[in-house]
Amino acid sequence: METSIVGVGVGITDRFRTVVEEKIAKIQMLASRAQRLDVKVTHRVYRNGRVPDETVELTLIGKGPVVRAEATDGDKFVALDLAVDKMSEQLRRAKEKRVDGRQHPRGAHFEKGSGSLEGIDVQPASADILHAVATGSMPVQQSEEEEYSPVVIRTKSFDAEWMTVEEAVDRMELVGHDFFLFVDVRTDHPSVVYRRKGWDYGVISLTASAPPVAAEELAS
Repeated sequence: METSIVGVGVGITDRFRTVVEEKIAKIQMLASRAQRLDVKVTHRVYRNGRVPDETVELTLIGKGPVVRAEATDGDKFVALDLAVDKMSEQLRRAKEKRVDGRQHPRGAHFEKGSGSLEGIDVQPASADILHAVATGSMPVQQSEEEEYSPVVIRTKSFDAEWMTVEEAVDRMELVGHDFFLFVDVRTDHPSVVYRRKGWDYGVISLTASAPPVAAEELAS
């Protein structure tokens, strides 16, 4: 498996490269078909007196979904250990799901009578959550210990992918995120699955409607 290591704000020593090669053996055992592992080390310095830290990001590329994991610590070697452990756990869980899927076939399907999703432990989002997402009124938590700083919004664009809810949950697990955007193959609606407290997962779907301006023009 090819390995690429880059540093942002920090130099990559021969010792670190050697440790990376030793650590990824665990990943190779769980992902034998992987073609490349990208390792990115980012050194961050804070102006509010916070101790600098190192973030290690791992991106595994091969035949199938991309797998990502990251971890942060004051020591990049410790951050590497944590990131490798995270990715190994994600790969192990994905492998167990594939085995379980072959032994106990399953699939999500929509029950028209009850309006529920069967075959997967996913609960539709409540009306309150949908309203909060639509209006942008989701609460923002601020730490009293850290000095306030403006929120930085990072923008990313991805090609739309059509898949089932179950496949979206699996992809979310592989990338290690708390949510995953997709287009539902059953409804053609842009949707997102996410983790939630008290439930395993939630799902939000958007239905197409005319923009406010277009609606007013049609009415006139």
